[in-house]
Amino acid sequence: MSPPGSPPWPAWLSQAPDGVRLQVLAQPRASRTRVAGEHDGRLRIQLAAPPADGEANAVLVEFLAAALGVRKGDVVLEHGATGRRKTVRVRGATAEAAAALLPGPAPGG
Repeated sequence: MSPPGSPPWPAWLSQAPDGVRLQVLAQPRASRTRVAGEHDGRLRIQLAAPPADGEANAVLVEFLAAALGVRKGDVVLEHGATGRRKTVRVRGATAEAAAALLPGPAPGG
């Protein structure tokens, strides 16, 4: 549970000691790479890459690094390298920046 006065984070986002942890549903072979909403408590990201030979994972890492303003080396696939459901740790990213990946209504409004 969040402390009083702190923003409620989406289910797919949690704080990590050195940044944030994201629960991602990757959808390879999309026409373009983008955040496409939420699905089953995960951030749904469409990837313009096939799942073969780690190409989709590489695109996911590159996309998240650019979107959150960190180096590619700071984006680590913790679980799910061979599946669609992934856990990604992003060192140096803030929860506020990660929550902003999914556009939505402004907090409190």
